[in-house]
Amino acid sequence: MKKKYDILVAGEINPDIILSGDVEPVFGQVEKLVDGASLTVGSSSAIFACGAARLGLKVGFIGRCADDMFGRFVLDEMQKAGVDTAPAIIVEGGSTGLSVILARGNDRSILTYPGLIPTLQADEIPDDLLRRSRHLHVASYFLQTALQPGMQNLFERARTLGLTTSLDTNYDPLETWQGVNELLAVTNVFLPNEVEILSLTRQKSVEAAVNHLARQVETLAVKQGASGATAARNGEHVKVNSLPVKVQDTVGAGDSFDAGFLYGYLNQWTLEESLRLAVICGGLSTQAIGGTAGQPTLAEARIWMEKLGKQG
Repeated sequence: MKKKYDILVAGEINPDIILSGDVEPVFGQVEKLVDGASLTVGSSSAIFACGAARLGLKVGFIGRCADDMFGRFVLDEMQKAGVDTAPAIIVEGGSTGLSVILARGNDRSILTYPGLIPTLQADEIPDDLLRRSRHLHVASYFLQTALQPGMQNLFERARTLGLTTSLDTNYDPLETWQGVNELLAVTNVFLPNEVEILSLTRQKSVEAAVNHLARQVETLAVKQGASGATAARNGEHVKVNSLPVKVQDTVGAGDSFDAGFLYGYLNQWTLEESLRLAVICGGLSTQAIGGTAGQPTLAEARIWMEKLGKQG
């Protein structure tokens, strides 16, 4: 049966307000001037969804937001990017979450007001919606606290219905790093970054952490920033260098990486081709402010793959 969605994203909905320049606050009622400010699509899930749609995948999105300025902004921007937001749940009287990002060079600090971000529940994602999808992706696991208790069952339901699954936990604000290991048995693709995989495994090196987790999950892809990325599957290990681009903003680079990797995964590319596309998508996204403005089309990404001698 032909599926409506290549990827169904179950995630958080919020915009980002990005301030750039000398953004370190000084308390005591001190006012500072910054170099730039922009309102962009936020949330790991929404940025990922836009990146996947930009590559040509059919993407559906389910999450919770309010009928307020921030909620309408993100839904409108996702729709413009080609993401079907019809499954999204509008909560009357709620408040859409918001992140303020203080961006300084390659580093950033994030202040998040959760609002409705943590409130999506697994039983709000019906089997009928899953049946219309090839793949289920969840990001920001540690922020989606209402989803956590039912997420293993959600992934089991999805896999029973023939979907593959992927997970990007993102950072744990509480730094407990609990609950992820139990999910790996029902996760096809796990997409942590370097800090996250070291925190989750308590290993001292990425290599040791990859070896540890590669035994627990079908496919593993680790984002390592300027050091590139590493992937493992069925005993195969691949390393790809980072893209040589001038970085403007790293917001959403990991989510664009995820979109590239899952494009390759769903189209049965080799592990190296999938990882190379992921690195290209993540790298190109850093050349513009915000998480979505620099996301490439597949044709744009293929130009870089040809440059690097690895066309998919």
